[in-house]
Amino acid sequence: MSRDYNYDNEGQFFPYFILTMLGLILVPLTYSTFAPNKRTPISLEPSYPLRMKTGFLPPKAELIEASRWRQAKRERRIKRFLSIIVGWGLFSYMAYLVVTTKAGGSKLWDPYDILGISSGSSEKAIKKHYRKLAMQFHPDKISPTGNETIETLNDRFVEMTKAYKVLTDEEIRNNYELYGHPDGKQSYSIGIALPQWIVASENTYYVLAVYGFIFGIMLPYTVGKWWYGTKKHTKDGVITESAGSLFKAYDQVTDERRLIEVLPLGEEYKDLAKEWGNLGNDAMVENKIKDVIGKKSFKRLQEMEEGPRRRALGLLWAYLYRVDLGTEALEYAKLDTAPPAITLNNSFLSIALAYGSTAPILASMHLSQSLIQAIAPGESPLLQLPAFTSAIVAAVEQDGGKNHWTIQRFMTLSEQRRRQLCIGDGLLNEAEYEQAIAFAKKLPALKVEAAFFKVAGEKHVTVSSLVQFVIKARIAPPGADLQPVDEKDLLDEDPDESDVDALIGRKSNRWSQASAKKPAKVQPNPLAHAPYYPRDYSPRWHLFLADAKQGKMVIPPTTFTQLEKTAEGGVETLKLQFQAPPQKGEYTFVMHLVNDAYVGIDTKMNVRMIVEGPEKVMQMGAEEDEISEPDEDSIAGQMNAMRGGPVKKKGKKSDSDDSDEDDEEESDTDGEKNVQEDSETDTDTDTDEDK
Repeated sequence: MSRDYNYDNEGQFFPYFILTMLGLILVPLTYSTFAPNKRTPISLEPSYPLRMKTGFLPPKAELIEASRWRQAKRERRIKRFLSIIVGWGLFSYMAYLVVTTKAGGSKLWDPYDILGISSGSSEKAIKKHYRKLAMQFHPDKISPTGNETIETLNDRFVEMTKAYKVLTDEEIRNNYELYGHPDGKQSYSIGIALPQWIVASENTYYVLAVYGFIFGIMLPYTVGKWWYGTKKHTKDGVITESAGSLFKAYDQVTDERRLIEVLPLGEEYKDLAKEWGNLGNDAMVENKIKDVIGKKSFKRLQEMEEGPRRRALGLLWAYLYRVDLGTEALEYAKLDTAPPAITLNNSFLSIALAYGSTAPILASMHLSQSLIQAIAPGESPLLQLPAFTSAIVAAVEQDGGKNHWTIQRFMTLSEQRRRQLCIGDGLLNEAEYEQAIAFAKKLPALKVEAAFFKVAGEKHVTVSSLVQFVIKARIAPPGADLQPVDEKDLLDEDPDESDVDALIGRKSNRWSQASAKKPAKVQPNPLAHAPYYPRDYSPRWHLFLADAKQGKMVIPPTTFTQLEKTAEGGVETLKLQFQAPPQKGEYTFVMHLVNDAYVGIDTKMNVRMIVEGPEKVMQMGAEEDEISEPDEDSIAGQMNAMRGGPVKKKGKKSDSDDSDEDDEEESDTDGEKNVQEDSETDTDTDTDEDK
């Protein structure tokens, strides 16, 4: 069968061309847009829909909301989304045309269909039917009507005659069965789905030039740009050059204020400076922040060269001290400095964790709190309360800022005393006071109820064993009237031996098969109350152990982004898993439980771990073997009875069982909290919470 390739004049195959080109573009574009972004350190997915509502609107709230919208617009890339929607719409329409359009020349030649007769008709019926058609459609007996011509009438009658002969003439029938047509092999015409100007001979060189430009230049450039874009950022979401600058600026004695001066080294601020354009004289911003940031910080700012870094640092200080810069352009620029600072700070935290020094790790975690709440390092945590200003904080603390109060301390005051300190001329009114108290009573502060070390299935922590540091805590907002903790909630039962995920410390999505039903769906944690921060943020809790003497991190942080029991008073279990030291002895650590979104709700406490040698385990095993009595109905019991030894009667509890239960009650692996420093239990914890 010969083939004839020609241009598709009717445009029948053109949808195939458009469909193919759109698929090559839309598939990678859609994947890159909707694929999970591993570089983003904080998930802003709708899995955190709740927001703490207090009714408070900060000064110039409309600018903050506008900045939030502008930031979201940058991240969502609205133009790309619109392009994807339009592209897939056109793709769907082309697919519809492909399905519904009948391709010319693809229909099979069917003699029964041509004659309009059923395939089961007899030869006599076929001849009779053909005679009727010949009388009706013979070219000599009818005249052309409408768009018909003599040629179309002749062609139709010829097709009918061929169909009749195929069904009645044996030789022609054989030809049809072999080749699918009574005339033998047929040529097959394929319409090329390309625009006509592409296949025109006079445009050959132009077409080759265009194809060479697309596939030789544009395609490699696009792929290279995409590949460079994937390598341009680190896993923390910062530009690689920015991470290098932060690495060079790392110092073991870095504090929060020094870290603020390091963050503007990021290349992200150079890109922001291009968007800012001309904001006017930087001296105007520096004059406004001169009296609030301190002499040392202002001096270091003045010593910097003029440029994007100095401008970004001045605006960042203005954001942290909530300085009104006067113009709308400067206010937008001030708010724009906060989100990149969070991302760069997370990158610095990764660097600090690699070095392991406690001071820069805590400085980075605490700076995150300051950036989210727009509170400068060293300022009072009371500034988190709605409508609280520096003047109101000074009226409450009444000590000239020497010892700042936490919100917890503020809420320990009587209602009458709080009102006396907060409400008055130049202070809060009644509605603002109620907003502040409402927020304080919702602050997600964690109260540690118990902290202990344990080894699954063992009564002691032994050398080189897999240890779990268990924290039993509950959300205790300041001023909340919590019910006493049920002692059973402070126990930590060992997982079932078949639950491999739990035994190795990996969370499992499955629930216990012994449970009658699936547990209730966990309520999502609310977004952080951050009225000055132009983005949504989900709080995180960092739990790690450190050595106070050496100033080093001992156990890297485990980060908790979702608490399973957010209801007030519900006991939450947080765990760190690590390998015990290879030498026995007593080890003292400092436990840090840090929230990265709120100031002043961190927990710091001393914990003690006693590591026993293998001889302790062997000694306990021998003691248990000596005092245990075999059951009388067991083989060991019968043999022991024959030798005159003691056996345990059926249904009778031996003294050894009682002693075992006492040992278990005294063991620290059952999750009970030790309250005495000189306790003789295997695992002990001393608590020393920061005031």
